[in-house]
Amino acid sequence: MPSQRKPRLGRLPTNLTLTRLLAVSLLAFLAHASESARGGELTMAEFRELHQQLQVPADTPWRTIPWKTAMLDAQRTAAQQAKPIFIWAMDGHPLGCT
Repeated sequence: MPSQRKPRLGRLPTNLTLTRLLAVSLLAFLAHASESARGGELTMAEFRELHQQLQVPADTPWRTIPWKTAMLDAQRTAAQQAKPIFIWAMDGHPLGCT
């Protein structure tokens, strides 16, 4: 009796996976195309209003700090003002998508 392999759950055959991927891509493209055809793009007035709403106020506390991006400039300023240096160092994507 020949052994019949059962497909593992959660894994689709390659040709079916590619077919589904192409179908989803086509649907996404058509949805975007129909949205553009209906005039789904922003007008300049809508853009200006949205841009204004997204601006952070200048008096927000973190914007009042004179941040330095060069270590030597920060060290020189800290020594002149007798203040400590706050170093923010990280490795990876800035949004944590590593």
